[in-house]
Amino acid sequence: MATDAHGGSNGAAPNAPVHVDGEAHLEELVDDHDVVLVDFYADWCGPCKMLEPVLEDLAGKTDAVIAKVDVDAHQLLAGQFGVRGVPTLVLFADGEQVEQHTGALPGDRLEQLLERYTN
Repeated sequence: MATDAHGGSNGAAPNAPVHVDGEAHLEELVDDHDVVLVDFYADWCGPCKMLEPVLEDLAGKTDAVIAKVDVDAHQLLAGQFGVRGVPTLVLFADGEQVEQHTGALPGDRLEQLLERYTN
């Protein structure tokens, strides 16, 4: 019996951040996974660069998907979420947006935030 790419159960979270290539891709990630943390970032943003290794570490040890959206490449998508500064972190749980934070959060705070929704 053949199964589609989405399998019969929730797919395992990738062990590295996923670079979002558009609105449909983001919707698919949110639909396919229980918890998704989206990092709206820019390559020229200093705090975004400081946050990157923290997110890479989290991606390897959490059940949540860490998704990254380049605001310069995806301005309309950033606008849909009211992103006015970078980094902006948007958290989805069970397909719904549950949190939004502007600015780089420390790793332990991000970990606590994700634990509230992944446990």
